[in-house]
Amino acid sequence: MNTFDYRKALVEAEYESLLRRPNVALEGNGVYERYKYPIVTSATIPPFWKYDYNRATNPCFMERIGINATLNSGAIKWNGKYVIVVRVEGNDRKSFFAVAESDNGIDGFRFWNHPITMPESDVPATNIYDMRLTRHEDGWIYGLFCVERHDDSKPDDLSAATATCGIARTRDLVEWERLPDLKSKSQQRNVVLHPEFVDGKYALYTRPQDGFIDTGSGGGIGWALVDDITNAVVTEERIIDERIYHTIKEVKNGEGPAPIKTDKGWLHLAHGVRACASGLRYVLYIYMTSLEEPWKKIASPGGYFMAPVGEEFVGDVMNVLFSNGWIADEDGKVFIYYASSDTRMHVATSTIDRLVDYCLNTPEDGLRTGRSVETLNSLIDRNLEFLKTHNS
Repeated sequence: MNTFDYRKALVEAEYESLLRRPNVALEGNGVYERYKYPIVTSATIPPFWKYDYNRATNPCFMERIGINATLNSGAIKWNGKYVIVVRVEGNDRKSFFAVAESDNGIDGFRFWNHPITMPESDVPATNIYDMRLTRHEDGWIYGLFCVERHDDSKPDDLSAATATCGIARTRDLVEWERLPDLKSKSQQRNVVLHPEFVDGKYALYTRPQDGFIDTGSGGGIGWALVDDITNAVVTEERIIDERIYHTIKEVKNGEGPAPIKTDKGWLHLAHGVRACASGLRYVLYIYMTSLEEPWKKIASPGGYFMAPVGEEFVGDVMNVLFSNGWIADEDGKVFIYYASSDTRMHVATSTIDRLVDYCLNTPEDGLRTGRSVETLNSLIDRNLEFLKTHNS
């Protein structure tokens, strides 16, 4: 067998074997179950995206377009399939969006034939990434994502950049209408569209920040109403989930996917960032807001909901979990799609009932050691009394 035929057969066999591998649930902490294998990696990108299949122009079946990472996916149930809109990063450091679907939501994710061709704005972006999907009551599916451009006010600084919220909408996840970028006094990253109108307006969860990376005076996750999504302008913004010293969200925090509506309130998944000796540590946390007033927090479990474990610690950006997509099925099962270390995509599963229980019955952060010990001792004492009574 010549080099072309041998390598083509090898690459395709490894690809199909990977996609057909069943995923395995791992026993968790009672709140959720992780799964043994990542659901999407650079290896699950279709070979015909990476290789020139023409023997005459690629006799060694050499990879022509390299894919570095697959991460930070929006998610939606679409035509009975579990669909994620993946941030795919090429070896050239440019990110783009691509759709992958699965029958069961935990394995067998296959990419659609083509990535999303996102229309460019009047000022083309250098990079776009991290799409949050919202099926809005106005009938559209919206994608909000980060738009990165060079900061031309600093022409000699090649690392200077600006972050803006890009907005697009679709009815089929194939053809997208690009709307003007969100207008705001500050830079914006991790902006999420609430799925319902509030007082007849579109509602946004924002993340105001002074710089591309640093939050500066930005206080946490914000709330803003806009009159017209086709010309979205933030005029007033309030912080609804603040950053707090010596917590998991000391440095910055941001909304993950659009919240899930339950009969007890809106469930929110977010990420929190703190500094540590090895850099920045990203973890996931959950909170709840009122059904009637979704800007009012009603439950805030202390500490993180999920943090990196095992191979999740390792990747392009170490010690990071990030989520901007989850799916709630009609039977109450929840699929949480998260990326580890800016490299690969995973899934964890839970239920709405378990997540609500976790939110409403997990103690809040007491914000100092003394209160943490008080909370722990209270649980220990109740358990010891219970065991004494029931074992006597």
